[in-house]
Amino acid sequence: MSVEHIIERAYEILNQSIVHYRGKPVGTVAALKHTHLAAANYEECFIRDFVPSALVFLADGKPEIVRNFLEAVLELRTSERTVAGHEIQPGVMPASFTVATDFDGNERLQADFGEKAIGRVAPVDSMMWWLILLFIYTRSTGDDSLAKRADFQQAMRQILHLCLKDTFEVTPALLVPDACSMIDRRMGIYGHPLEIQALFYGVLRITHSLLEDKDPQGDHSLVDTAMTREQALQSYVRLFYWLDLSRLNEIHRYTTEEFGHDSVNVLNVYPESIPDWVIEWMPNDCGYLVGNVGPGRIDFRYFTLGNMLAIMFGLASDEQSERIIRLYELRWPDLVGAMPLKIIYPAMEGLEWQVRTGSDPKNAAWSYQNGGNWPVLLWPFVAAAQKTGRGDLAERAFQIALNKLPLDEWPEYYDGRSGRLIGRRSNSHQVWTAASLIFSYKLLENPELIDLLPH
Repeated sequence: MSVEHIIERAYEILNQSIVHYRGKPVGTVAALKHTHLAAANYEECFIRDFVPSALVFLADGKPEIVRNFLEAVLELRTSERTVAGHEIQPGVMPASFTVATDFDGNERLQADFGEKAIGRVAPVDSMMWWLILLFIYTRSTGDDSLAKRADFQQAMRQILHLCLKDTFEVTPALLVPDACSMIDRRMGIYGHPLEIQALFYGVLRITHSLLEDKDPQGDHSLVDTAMTREQALQSYVRLFYWLDLSRLNEIHRYTTEEFGHDSVNVLNVYPESIPDWVIEWMPNDCGYLVGNVGPGRIDFRYFTLGNMLAIMFGLASDEQSERIIRLYELRWPDLVGAMPLKIIYPAMEGLEWQVRTGSDPKNAAWSYQNGGNWPVLLWPFVAAAQKTGRGDLAERAFQIALNKLPLDEWPEYYDGRSGRLIGRRSNSHQVWTAASLIFSYKLLENPELIDLLPH
């Protein structure tokens, strides 16, 4: 099959997935075909899932559906916001929504703020993806009328107020629960997961370009606070999340139980917490941003999406970004394998899997979110590789996906250490799998599309 024919087939999936509300296209469902084990909400439009679809529509000069999506999600703020006896905070966006019809035949939007999700956790990333997509829409179309609308201004301020709210934390990183992002099951990412910090940084970075100077409620310091937090978060992540051989040696020789402003091991990380695998796995001239950092804790696992977003948004420095992408070149079988790209490396096994996941059978070792391979991660990898001047690696990953996805009927994810098996509970004709391949193709044809993203 030619490249053009494969991309045409991907477009068929994307176009068939479009959701309409009152005669207007407002999003795309998660998957067109479901296994008997799949969740029913895959027939809904997920905020994070729609992002690669939106990027394709914008690249094709079809912004109407993206505008309608942004408006539809905003409309859901007026829906019922009390769940299990407590009120959802203003600014929180739903995980997904669907179009329901009442007895009179009237359509209405029905949101899921996490009450139907596994574990009943409200997503933190939805509001961030929504705001970032608003920025991309504005930059792509040159139309800032949507962002300037009073209800959009209010929503953006509510998101920022929520993220910048004072807590017990003294670090600039954002504290969140497990299962609040793309890793939406119990996987030990509670605290300060990299993916959320990268999205948070992206939000902070674009705030000044979207918000009006004057707040009708008299809060004129919000933008200034966001810009200050942006710089603090960047410095914090580049220092405390960065891991290379030099940093490993430093942690290996840490002195613990230090007190005062002059302490080096400020988070009181014990050298004994360094896992055996990372010592031999880390190449000499590479590095990456670890998955999580907190008091007495470093999660040494490699998380793909967080690292790719950090490169795209400028959270990682130029040198760090180049070394992260070089890690793929030297550890290709582990991080890419038979299908781009592995969501987490390495997988948790044995007792660690039992304790951290609660013995979650869907997240068995090297499956689903515990070391599975996710084709949707292709587009952020292609973007990050191109930004660091490694278009060769972007093309290499794209070619692997191009040849396999149509034959395997566009799976949601793959299983196995190298991703050779179609996911045991994976849906077929997964929409963001198809959209990711399309947008990756467009990025390779026109690298200037990267400029649409926050950077």
